[in-house]
Amino acid sequence: MRVTGAERPQGARVVPGGVEFRVWAPGHGRVDVVAYGEAGARDHPLAREGGGWWSGRVEGIGAGARYRYRLGGGGAYPDPASRSQPEGVHGPSEVVDPDTFRWTDGGWRGIPLEEMVLYEAHVGTATPEGTFDALAGRLDHLRDLGVTALELMPVAEFPGARNWGYDGVDIFAPESSYGGPEGLRRLVDAAHARGLAVVLDVVYNHFGPEGNYLPLFSGGRVFTERHHTPWGAAVNYDGEGSEAVRELVIGNAVHWVREYHLDGLRLDATHAILDDSPTHLLAELAERARAAAGPDRHFVLIAEDERNERRLVLPRREGGLGLDAVWADDLHHQLRACVAGDREGYFADYTGSAEDVAATLRKGWFYEGQRTRHRGDPRGTPAEGVPLPAFVHCIQNHDQVGNRAMGDRLCHGVSLPAYRAASALLLLSPGTPLLWMGQEWAASSPFLYFTDHPEELGRMVTAGRREEFRHFSGFADPERRARIPDPQDPDTFRRSKLAWEERERPPHAGVLALYRELLALRRDEPALRARGRDTAAAAAVGEKGVALRRTDGRGNALLLVAGLGPGRLRVDTASREETRPPEGARWDLVLATEEARFGGERVGELAAVSPGGVLELEGPGAVLLRAVPAG
Repeated sequence: MRVTGAERPQGARVVPGGVEFRVWAPGHGRVDVVAYGEAGARDHPLAREGGGWWSGRVEGIGAGARYRYRLGGGGAYPDPASRSQPEGVHGPSEVVDPDTFRWTDGGWRGIPLEEMVLYEAHVGTATPEGTFDALAGRLDHLRDLGVTALELMPVAEFPGARNWGYDGVDIFAPESSYGGPEGLRRLVDAAHARGLAVVLDVVYNHFGPEGNYLPLFSGGRVFTERHHTPWGAAVNYDGEGSEAVRELVIGNAVHWVREYHLDGLRLDATHAILDDSPTHLLAELAERARAAAGPDRHFVLIAEDERNERRLVLPRREGGLGLDAVWADDLHHQLRACVAGDREGYFADYTGSAEDVAATLRKGWFYEGQRTRHRGDPRGTPAEGVPLPAFVHCIQNHDQVGNRAMGDRLCHGVSLPAYRAASALLLLSPGTPLLWMGQEWAASSPFLYFTDHPEELGRMVTAGRREEFRHFSGFADPERRARIPDPQDPDTFRRSKLAWEERERPPHAGVLALYRELLALRRDEPALRARGRDTAAAAAVGEKGVALRRTDGRGNALLLVAGLGPGRLRVDTASREETRPPEGARWDLVLATEEARFGGERVGELAAVSPGGVLELEGPGAVLLRAVPAG
């Protein structure tokens, strides 16, 4: 996967006898490479290429050399395309040679989207050590769980020692405190050895505020006032100088494919990537990233987008942008409203009724153009025709946990029977399930918002974080808001670390056993392996019950009935198509989420299916039924 010189990559590239440098710095009359060695710093002038690009070669240095760029004879700054920042975002950049790593994944071809079970993790809090290598030590757990793809929150070098990753500024440089470039390569190689894909969350909609030297290099061309986002002026993808900005991020995507063998990218907040060009940035990025992966590898591109916009995942030939999947949060919101009763903020747009949960399962997302209560305007586009695996569903993720004031997980606010029932709906649905780290054992640790900014910026972040919640009834009182954990406090970060040892204790061990069994069924059952729209049907059964029927068109059928609230649920399975067994078959119990082995406390018969096909279930809880020959 060596990059050829003809591609003219930006940054530092090791060549025989030295290092080639290339940087975009329009508007400057001179650009030098400052190389740091035992004899001190030495400036090496670069030659002007045109279009604002500068390049040159420095002899006698190689991998490990430290350097900066001096602009116009003035200050010297880190490389915007640095592959490594061992001293942080303000320190010198380090030359990296990706070809020295000895990969062992020569036969690896990736995982198709239809087989993906994503596991989202934050490297710094997923293990006590908070490193790539420590996370590699947990990969056997993910494989045995039934996960097929590890999704990493952003790992680009960020300011300070702790951060979610969305404040990254050196987008080519894996975070030094996590283990830097070599640590990430070891993690990916180890994942591939276990049959696990690795997807990386990347941020192309904004850049962090601390250590962002791009404006100094670009002469202000990296942002544009033509578009605006929640972070201010948008990244310039369609105005003057946008060719180089586009190359920065597209080159970054290609870099993750080539230099780190990644299997996919999750693109943060694509609704804030604004581009009026004839070819949208995302379409060009998708084309070039897939070309870098090659025709024999599965490579997935997943958007995070709040618009329910089908254009994202439609093929280019149909007027789409050609991505593979999109985070579809409507199912999370409906289920949370249903089992936890959330109604404030954007949850005001969701009833949480069994009818609406079932509709979201059937369609992939709920809003297809209806007017919303919270926003007050129409939202969404029709889901029809979009393959169900293109919808990434969850019952929690880093946003939906970490953006709560106290970082509380779903299992902290609802009963475990309700949690197990919601988990069964997620894991047996035809969409692509995403798990949030620790979800599989109902982890006790919160996931809080944490930063490590300089003092002045840190005070602003703390105040802003608490101000976000002033409109919520639980935090209308200033004294209550003052108790929201301080993002700058190191203890906020420490509290967010997973406690892996609790997996072996009840009730966590039972939840983990349920997740393992459900994911094994998802992998092995023919009716669950089918992903077409004609293989899944969902319907409300009672006020708090949802039935999900899965078939494969060859007589194999499963029926999941989930009671999401208290009380007895009675379902006449023969009364409607969504719950009826195939002709000549009857329903037979496979499992119930409230069995003792899963941590349930039910005694006696867990669920009863009468000879006439009437199911009775005491909720909350869920049962899975399999079609077997009648008689």
